[in-house]
Amino acid sequence: MKSDASAPSACGLPSQAAIDLSKTKIQHPDAEWRRILTPEQYRVTRQQGTEPPFRNAYWDSHEDGVFFSVCSDTPLFDSKDKFESGTGWPSFTRPIEPMFVSEETDDSHGMVRTEIHCAVDGGHLGHVFPDGPAPTRKRYCINSASLKFMPRREYAAWLAARGGSVKAS
Repeated sequence: MKSDASAPSACGLPSQAAIDLSKTKIQHPDAEWRRILTPEQYRVTRQQGTEPPFRNAYWDSHEDGVFFSVCSDTPLFDSKDKFESGTGWPSFTRPIEPMFVSEETDDSHGMVRTEIHCAVDGGHLGHVFPDGPAPTRKRYCINSASLKFMPRREYAAWLAARGGSVKAS
């Protein structure tokens, strides 16, 4: 189901949730994040911004592979769990590993949402909503600017180099 690109969406507002970045494993001074990331990646991941719907890299991507945090080498979402939500942002039913994603309550803009971050680097990813498809009924609505994509074959090699293997779905 496709939505009108001008229609408002709960994902379309920036967050004002407070995040304790002292608990993250990867930390850099602000100047280093600005050097590592593009201005858009920095705005979304470090300043909790949101990119425009239907005008971002992965909302309509159908490639097979894995989406990593743009701030670290952390695999977050598998394309096998991606679905068409009609929101204009990439949406997933679940993270690859729940411990890699942390949640905070975001009560900004007159609504209560669950904001999600990469637990390893603290980067803002987006929000999770309880209106996704089975089996999880969750919709992880993610900013493309917070992600980098790795094709499945490269991911298998990346995982093997770290002593892991690709799980069968």
